Amino acid sequence: MRRSVLILGLLSAGLLAGWCGHALTPSLAKPRSVETRGPLYEWERIQAQRFKETAPSVVYITTTEERARDFFGLDVVEVPAGSGTGFIWDAQGHVVTNFHVIQGATHAFITLADGSRHEAAYVGGAPDKDLAVLVLTRTPPKLRPIPLGTSADLQVGQAVLAIGNPFGLDQTLTTGVVSALGREIQSVTRRRISGVIQTDAAINPGNSGGPLLDSAGRLVGVNTAIQSPSGASAGIGFAVPVDTVNRVVPQLIARGKLERADLGFEPVAPRLVERAFGPQKGVMVGKVYRGGPAARAGLQGVGSEGRRVFPGDLIQAVNGRAIEDWDSLLDAIEALPLGGSAQLDIQRQGRTMRVPIRLEAMRE
Repeated sequence: MRRSVLILGLLSAGLLAGWCGHALTPSLAKPRSVETRGPLYEWERIQAQRFKETAPSVVYITTTEERARDFFGLDVVEVPAGSGTGFIWDAQGHVVTNFHVIQGATHAFITLADGSRHEAAYVGGAPDKDLAVLVLTRTPPKLRPIPLGTSADLQVGQAVLAIGNPFGLDQTLTTGVVSALGREIQSVTRRRISGVIQTDAAINPGNSGGPLLDSAGRLVGVNTAIQSPSGASAGIGFAVPVDTVNRVVPQLIARGKLERADLGFEPVAPRLVERAFGPQKGVMVGKVYRGGPAARAGLQGVGSEGRRVFPGDLIQAVNGRAIEDWDSLLDAIEALPLGGSAQLDIQRQGRTMRVPIRLEAMRE
């Protein structure tokens, strides 16, 4: 036993001496030479170039809100409320982001790509579209508005890039493709946003309000939501299409809100329609307001005679665009200019009719 312990001790001492001797020996190792690589692949070069061109247009948004120190006290303090992404819309300092990024905030601050921090004022919002506009209270020189594209000709499979501030990590680039078109997501008002772009470019909390770009560096969507059980990117992100953004944002800048057409009637809830008349596809006219556009167009609402109830006009299409429910009717109407008219395809007592209706701005 003692002999075994002695042998182990000698071996350990020898190994230690060898290790120490090696450690004390001057190292002959030198940095390895760097292997020369060729030029970047074309797709790498394009992505890097698009980031350099577009990143100055992308901003980091932080918000604060007022809170009382205690339930009974009048002492109010400003506390951080959230953060997100936005982008420069024009040289006047307007910044576009998601409505949910600034919802409930009392103050907003914008950090530009150069690191400078500026206070911003609220201009207007469209909660139904999850879009909002801020404006820098002091406009710095040489703002770079983001280049604008179109979402009308997007194709599934084409490359897209997203720039944002996921988890507060500013100026982050992610890449992917258009995974699908024509998706629907729910806004903060629980109304559907239609025509949404689905992408597998990584989008995480903090990317909200940031730009989705095509390979030419043009804005094609505003990153809005993700679908993920964990709350982090699972390769399914959604962006509001730029054609919707380009229609809504000028109205927010001009009037602070999205101006809507007043159709002049109340729809009947789908469950009531089904209960009274069976399954129907479209929007049934309920109450028609006297002197409104629906009344002047001759639309007829639900009526009754004794115990018998007559269905109202069932709107099934707007300018040939099929209508399934109230949200799709509003989407179709909002895509048309105010002051013009729309052709409504309706079912009335088993007959198909086409009725013109004038699109008038909703009164306050």
